[in-house]
Order: sequence, then structure tokens, then C-alpha cells
Amino acid sequence: MTLWLLGTHLDRTADYLDEHDHVLLIEATAFADRRPYHPHKLTLVFAAMRRFRDDLRARGLTVDYRRAETFGEGLDDHFDEHPGDDLTMPRPAAHGAEDRLRELVDDRGGRISFVPNPTFVLTPEEFDEWADRRGTSDPDTYRLEDFYRWMRRRSGVLMDGDSPEGGEWNYDEQNRETPPDDWEPPAPPLFEPGETVREVASWVEAEFETFVDTDEAAPFRWPVTRKQSLDALEQFVDARFAAFGPYQDAMVEGEWAMAHSLLSASINLGLLRPMEVIERADRAYEEGDAPINSVEGFVRQVLGWREFVRHVYRRSMPAMAEANQLGQTETLPPAYWTGETEMTCLSEAVEHVRERGYAHHIERLMVLSNFALVYGADPHELNEWFHRGFVDAFHWVTTPNVVGMGSFATDVLSSKPYASSGSYVNRMSDYCSSCPYAVSRDTGEGACPFNSLYWTFLREHEETLRGTGRMGLMYAHVDDKDEAEWTALEERAEAVREMARNGTL
Repeated sequence: MTLWLLGTHLDRTADYLDEHDHVLLIEATAFADRRPYHPHKLTLVFAAMRRFRDDLRARGLTVDYRRAETFGEGLDDHFDEHPGDDLTMPRPAAHGAEDRLRELVDDRGGRISFVPNPTFVLTPEEFDEWADRRGTSDPDTYRLEDFYRWMRRRSGVLMDGDSPEGGEWNYDEQNRETPPDDWEPPAPPLFEPGETVREVASWVEAEFETFVDTDEAAPFRWPVTRKQSLDALEQFVDARFAAFGPYQDAMVEGEWAMAHSLLSASINLGLLRPMEVIERADRAYEEGDAPINSVEGFVRQVLGWREFVRHVYRRSMPAMAEANQLGQTETLPPAYWTGETEMTCLSEAVEHVRERGYAHHIERLMVLSNFALVYGADPHELNEWFHRGFVDAFHWVTTPNVVGMGSFATDVLSSKPYASSGSYVNRMSDYCSSCPYAVSRDTGEGACPFNSLYWTFLREHEETLRGTGRMGLMYAHVDDKDEAEWTALEERAEAVREMARNGTL
């Protein structure tokens, strides 16, 4: 019996490793040929797989590491040597993956069974039990808050008996500060590329078309082993965790990492387990190393949101991947690929992705997704862009975040669109002070592009959005505008769209 592990199953602490002495890893390159992924993403995945292989062999396990174009070709080689083999695999997160992999194995005369995936806290059965007993009037919609509180109670994380630690479930109000002018974020971790990373990076550069050319990207810095990932976790707790909470929604020109953990790629690959990260955060609070607002905000992301979107995605596919309730069809502007725009906020966020395959969650939601939303971009093209560009992106995580939350193409996990004018960016960043566009103006040449796009977006989609949760105040402002204002807003919005389309925004 053989344990078959994918590149997102790199958990050296998993119990199933003790139950097998034979492990199969297939380094299949076809996925990297289908899309121009960020070179750091490809380097990270392939280097982490090879280092994991070496780690397992050092532990005495037999590892068949097969390099092939497709899983099918790798399985052909495996079954030539092990006819009729029984395979075991942790349940993959991508929609339809179990069926596709089972068919590949069955066609070759083998058998495959799936076991719980330790890169998630909840099994599908456990989430389904929660979802099915909610008693909601719409069983096909899900909201984070009830789930998050259930997870807190279930796990005991940040709990004082039956009550939340500190008396509140949510400390968001304390997590919306902008740092003072003299604040400098602690340096993010940097893992110098070893021989394996250098070898893989050179191969990626020579072999694949990528999201950006290697010479346009910053030096590779991501952890590719469990030890490096554990070091990254400790560096976050020691140096940045205290500032993470108050500044987690802030954006500062020239700062790509702020005080964020930068651990999502390690968790998504299996190098870190979500519960060990959550428990380390909880311990930091207990030991006085991080305030409650920092710890709760982090726990909400990992124990709450990450688990939530994984299972909502599972239950909502394939409809989620095709959803477009607002009927948005615009092609993504060239600035998303080049970073060339006078808008400081958009330029900063895109360049962070181009250089490092990363931007933090507010840049993702309130700049990159928000602009695409009010501009009218096709949500599936935006999802594809995120999938290609981010080192931590996989279909199960980008689809609910981008198609659902960022684009409001479905209301399955959010009751309102996360759309805003330039005032949000101005409140949460220093970008507007250096931007040639005036955030104080809605119309006319030089007015902030976000403003006219936002108001015309609300008017265009009024039938869908008016009456939607928490949109009442915004539509009161819509109602206050006269036709002369709407004419000026629509003229400015069309001018903005034309500049965006031709790359002169």
C-alpha cells in the first residue's frame, strides 16, 4: 500500500506517514504549462516538494519521486512497478479532484482511498453537521460570524469558560488604526535560497512562461521546509504580532509586508498545520507577547475565515465558479498585468504581486478586488489573475475570496459587496497624499477614479443591491444626488473606464 501525496500535502507530522513506508510524489508540470504562474509560486511548490522528499528519505521512508508532465504519466510508471497497488491520499481541496484522481487510478488497475486532510481543522462531515443544523431559511447561504463563534467554542481557543476571552468575540474596532509617520514595520523573514531553491528557480525560468519574468521579481524569500516555516512563525510572534492587530488593515507606501504573518503559503502547502499556528497565537496572548486584538484578528483569519471559505467552496461548487449575479463582463485593465497606472493604491498593490507574488488581505480586497468590482471586471478573469499571481493561491481559496467576497458574483458567503469610494483607501493608507488623483473630488479631470466608479456602480446595480444588508446608508446618499450630479459622475466614470482600458489611467 502506497501513500500518494500532492504538493499541498507536505505535512511531515501527519499520522498517516507512520502507517506507510512507501510514499509516492509526482512532480507533474502540466499545471505550470497551462497558466503563466508567478515564478515564485512555481519555485515554492516544486522546491518544497523536493525538500519534503529529501526529509522523508532521511527519516527512512521509501519515496518514489516521479517527474512527469501529467499525473497520468507518473501513475503509468508507478503501476508498471507496482501493479494493482492500493493508494491512500489525504482528501484534496480542489473541486472534483477526488473524482479525477480516482478515475486515473482506476484506469490503471489500482485503487485509491481518501483520508482526512490535516491541512484543515474540520473534516467535511464536521462542517456539514454544523451547516445542516443551522435552521436557516436559506441553506445555500453561509455567514462567518456564527461559524466563527462555533469554532471558538468547539476548540476552546481564546475562551474563558463559555465566554470569549476579554469579553468580546470581535476586536475589529481596535484593528483599524493607521501607523504614525515615523513607524517602520519590523523586517519580514528572509530565507536565503539553498541549492534546491536555486536549482528549481533556474529550471522554472528556463522552462515556463510566467506571470512576470524572473528579473522583474524580487529575490525569492519564502520558506520551503517545515523548519523554515516554524522559524517564520516564531519571527512573526516575536517581532510583528503585537503590531499586526492595530495595523492589519493599514497600507503604507513602499511597505509590502507591514506586520502580517506571511504564513498563508506555508499553511496551504502543509508545512504548517493551522491548529499549531492558532495554538501558538493563543499562547502568545497567554504569555503577554501579543494583545487580544492582534490575537483575535489572527485567529479569526485562520480558525474562522480559512476554514469557512474552504467548506463553503466545497458545498457551493461548481455553481460558485460560474456565478456572476451582477453580470460584470469588462476585461481586466492592463494595469493589473503591468502595474503601470498613476493611481498610487493600484500601482502599489499590483507591484507587490508582480515583485513577490503577494499582497496583504486589505490590498487584495479593498484595492485589487474593489477596483475591479466597481470598474465592472469579469469576476472569473479576476479570479484567474489572483490564481496566477499569488504564491498562496489555489482554486479552493481564490474562488470564494475573489468570486464571492471580492466580486460579489454570488451572495453565498457575504450579504453585501465590499465596494467603496476612494475615502476608504484614504482612511486606511497614506497613498492618497502622493497620488495625482484628488480623493476629495468625485467628478471632472483629476478626480479619484474610485469615486465616480463607486457611485455609478451603486446606481447601475441598484435593483440587486438596494435593501441588501448594510447598504441602506449608501443608498440614502444615492437618493440625495440630483440628475446634474449623476450626469457628471457618469461622464467621469466612462472617462476612467476608457483610460483604464487603454492603459493610460
